Amino acid sequence: MKIETALFRTSALNLDACPPSRLPEFAFVGRSNVGKSSLINMLCGKKELAKTSGVPGKTRLINFFEINKAWSLVDLPGYGYAKLSKVAQHEFNQNVSGYLTGRDALKHVFALIDSRLEPLDGDLAFIEWLYTCNLPTSIIFTKTDKSAAGTVHNHAKQFLQCLDEWQIKVTQSFTCSAKTRSGRNEILQFINRLLPKQPRQSQRISLGWMTKKH
Repeated sequence: MKIETALFRTSALNLDACPPSRLPEFAFVGRSNVGKSSLINMLCGKKELAKTSGVPGKTRLINFFEINKAWSLVDLPGYGYAKLSKVAQHEFNQNVSGYLTGRDALKHVFALIDSRLEPLDGDLAFIEWLYTCNLPTSIIFTKTDKSAAGTVHNHAKQFLQCLDEWQIKVTQSFTCSAKTRSGRNEILQFINRLLPKQPRQSQRISLGWMTKKH
């Protein structure tokens, strides 16, 4: 898939504030500081499309980006931001879960996992929750440029083995680096396969020669 256009459309606090849906939506979500904004910018080929920050928990709203006028990339607030109060954390998670379970246009969820870390209980629990909600989910292991290839492979293998032990199956898994752009084509091709097929415009054949006078 070639990204021709990638435009920010709007932000929403919760499901009720989300705009009417006319395109299939692909949601990206993960723990705070997992590199989500950098990944989104890399996928879309725009450095400042999603705002990046060194401060975890920067994304507080549900952000909608229209890609190629064909699908929407949805940037969800990260979970696990400890500096939020318990009340704010609850509202934070409620807004995310409300979108994920109540949005009819949602086509697929990409759960981002930091490849530098061994499996974390919070990440595993979140994938389990997505599974129990019957949400089609794929995993993207991020920041693969920051560790040795063997470390990335082992952490990804451990994570998927944990899910397997819990009898949780995900649709697909990817390894990706926003810095080296590795994994970009695979993720975009995967999204492209999930998009509704557009009918080809019938080619008009010139029949002028049939009306030519003899």
